[in-house]
Amino acid sequence: MTAPTATARQLVLKMSVSLDGFVAGPNGEADWVFRTSGGADSTAWLLETLRGAGVHIMGSGSYSDMAAFWPYSDMPIAAPMNDVPKVIFSRSGLEDGTCRDRTTAALEEAGARNAARDGRTPTDAALRSWAEPTVAHGDLAEEIQRLKAQPGPYILAHGGARFARSLVASGLVDEYRLAIHPVVLGQGQPLFAGLASPADLRLVSVKPFDSGAVAVVYRPA
Repeated sequence: MTAPTATARQLVLKMSVSLDGFVAGPNGEADWVFRTSGGADSTAWLLETLRGAGVHIMGSGSYSDMAAFWPYSDMPIAAPMNDVPKVIFSRSGLEDGTCRDRTTAALEEAGARNAARDGRTPTDAALRSWAEPTVAHGDLAEEIQRLKAQPGPYILAHGGARFARSLVASGLVDEYRLAIHPVVLGQGQPLFAGLASPADLRLVSVKPFDSGAVAVVYRPA
């Protein structure tokens, strides 16, 4: 793997993590994230992170879930989620139809659900942002280094769990922005697994929220 140059843009991994280190339940459950978060302070922190990004990257599973939600959302963080370009990591690509068809169906279902509830209609730009992402299906490290070599603000990785673990295990993450939630899951999908050796991190900042969650920022030591 080629090391990033001094001018390469950074890869920031943003994840919600339980107190015992899981980013999802055994079957991908994430209800605990919404149950133990919220508030103006945590929203402001998240908005700052999202607005600073030049591109969102994620695995195909997270892409399908997010594409079915964000274009129809009126949450404050919906705008940067919709406006910032996306790169989807999928070894099989999206052109085989499977992931793209699933996403199209999810978009249509979400549209009907939201329209029935409150008549909210997404903008064409928001729909296009999710329906026409860039797809990266080559070697993970090579694709990430290609993105790092491009000009622009930092790359923001969202997950899911397997994609995030691959980034961590490959040593590609330049900064961790973790929201540690006041919940212990006991079992689930860990973020830090499959490491070839221990990784020392340097604490950059700590910010507690009224909800009891804590935002921590770490960089490789």
